[in-house]
Amino acid sequence: MSRPLSGRDWTWRRRYTLFTVLTTAALISWGGFVTSIEAGMAFPDWPTSLGSYNLINPVDRWWAVTPYLAEHGHRLIAAFVGFLTIGLAGWTWWSDPRTWMRRLGFAALGLVLLQGLLGGLRVVWISVDLAMVHACTAQLFFATLVAMWFFTTDTWRNRRGLFSASPEAARFRTVATAATALIYLQIVLGAFLRQHGRGIDEGAAALHVTGAFAATGLVLAVFVLAQKHFDDNTVIRRASWVLLGTVGVQFALGLSAFIVMLYEAPQGLRSTLQVLLTVGHLVGGSVLLGASVVTTLLARQPTMEAFSTAADAVPSDGAPTSREPALARPRTPASS
Repeated sequence: MSRPLSGRDWTWRRRYTLFTVLTTAALISWGGFVTSIEAGMAFPDWPTSLGSYNLINPVDRWWAVTPYLAEHGHRLIAAFVGFLTIGLAGWTWWSDPRTWMRRLGFAALGLVLLQGLLGGLRVVWISVDLAMVHACTAQLFFATLVAMWFFTTDTWRNRRGLFSASPEAARFRTVATAATALIYLQIVLGAFLRQHGRGIDEGAAALHVTGAFAATGLVLAVFVLAQKHFDDNTVIRRASWVLLGTVGVQFALGLSAFIVMLYEAPQGLRSTLQVLLTVGHLVGGSVLLGASVVTTLLARQPTMEAFSTAADAVPSDGAPTSREPALARPRTPASS
């Protein structure tokens, strides 16, 4: 587990982790589709499907019945994500020299197992509340995978984008962390709206809209701080641009979905447009959370001064330290 890793080792594990992230995003979008068409109880049993243990074909031509396609398709993709996560946890444990990273791999595995259990119990107990918890846990799992991917990138391993100790760096760290926390809170509120009252509960909707403006404001603050105070830090500036673009798209999707929902709800309609916008808004929330997590991780790295002190403790023979054995000495922002 502590053998030296080549660039090829890091590259292939990074690609595998990214594939797991993208597959999980597909799973989240499919789950949003299930909720949007109210197909969560199409198969009212678990772990069987209408009494069948046949994972591939529980019912003849199940793919031709939209509720069956939605719910069983969700179960199939979830099983695939579970196997991918088992592989990721095992690969990380075997090859990553960082103890905390190996633990994070097992944390991801624990989350995906918990997620599968929550999904099954939601069916068995016919619980809308568990469906909401299931949706929120999915986003935590997604954020964990994004972090695992980021920890295998050259940007993180080579400590690009480090700050010098300053009041501006401390302020940026605080605002970025607050933005991530508020974005996740927005996801929780969104899950409540989807699972209870088809998104039109007045009190929760008002709180969600208010939170959207607050989250957007925090993201704008992150962007302004990055562009104003860190001219020589290319990594942070790029991350802030990605975060700003993502929150803009997410805000537009949420506003569009809400307008269409308000128009169609009194008529008892649920058009394809409404489903697409709702699912798009759900996936946009995942992407926004992931972008914010990456920005926050960059912001919460040790300062250049602190990391240089730690790097000086590396033995003269170049042996790795126990805390970050895979990392090189930090590059200055100008060299990133």
